[in-house]
Amino acid sequence: MTASREIRLKSRPTGTPTADNFELASVDVPEPEAGEVQVRNLWMTVDPYMRGRMNDMKSYVPPFQLGQPLEGGAIGEVVASDDPGFKAGDLVESSLGWREAFTAPAAALKKLDTRGLPPQAFLGVAGMPGLTAYAGLLRIAGLKDGDIVFVSGAAGAVGSLACQIAKARGHTVIGSAGGPRKAAFLKEIGVDQVVDYKAEPKLTAALRAAAPEGIDVYFDNVGGEHLEAALTVARPRARFSICGMISAYNATEPSPAPRNLAFLIGKTIRMEGFLVFAHYDLQPQFLDDLSGWVKSGKVQWRETVLEGIERAPEAFLGLFAGENLGKMLVKLS
Repeated sequence: MTASREIRLKSRPTGTPTADNFELASVDVPEPEAGEVQVRNLWMTVDPYMRGRMNDMKSYVPPFQLGQPLEGGAIGEVVASDDPGFKAGDLVESSLGWREAFTAPAAALKKLDTRGLPPQAFLGVAGMPGLTAYAGLLRIAGLKDGDIVFVSGAAGAVGSLACQIAKARGHTVIGSAGGPRKAAFLKEIGVDQVVDYKAEPKLTAALRAAAPEGIDVYFDNVGGEHLEAALTVARPRARFSICGMISAYNATEPSPAPRNLAFLIGKTIRMEGFLVFAHYDLQPQFLDDLSGWVKSGKVQWRETVLEGIERAPEAFLGLFAGENLGKMLVKLS
């Protein structure tokens, strides 16, 4: 038996989660039997979509269960294996985060080829968030030459790569983020115009000033007033790629915005929501393109790292307080 600690869902949150919704538990991890592998997690991710899984409702992924460990992306190292496909020392990806160690069937793991990148990058820029940005821009929005692109939540894991992909492909990019630290980061990665929504009393006016010619593509991570502003400033036949709406994830009442959905008709805007899970066929091309962009200096990334499994709830709650610059991660070992 191997000692481990894990974070469990203690109670279902109403509105914004608090530390009281989580509990830290100690467990013994059994040695692997035939076809099983034991893994010591090195890194885990926290992501906004996990908030929806804390509700007891049917969705595109099952809800987390009370009294059980939460789940999410993790990078770990094999410490013992009774499966021929894995050996001690292998780096692996899994969805068994929120715990220090586990034993699972080999089918639950994927061997990691780091391509020269840090392992934790595959929880961020080279992982699900990166592919989300890639698919949302290239497949859902269908980037065209000359497009002016607006990205909300632009200093986060998905948004910051969406900005850089658009720049790498020669587009004008407007990014929205909250606070001077995040605004400075967006300038550093080449965003043409930055809207600091915390400093702007009227978001629509600020976006119009940043994009006087209008926008052709909106990559939405926020929803609410950001979506309303984008609808107002959009040019005819604009394409909206709806990735997330973090402004509404903890809402207990329906959001009053957007109030101008009629612009979808008059401007013939196409708006499409998407889930990255339907676009994993793009992953090989994405990783090839990303490698080239990284080597040429067109893509860089930031990580906000907290250390220790006990700080995983703090990291998760920090997403909704805007504490992360780039990808929010927890280092476990």
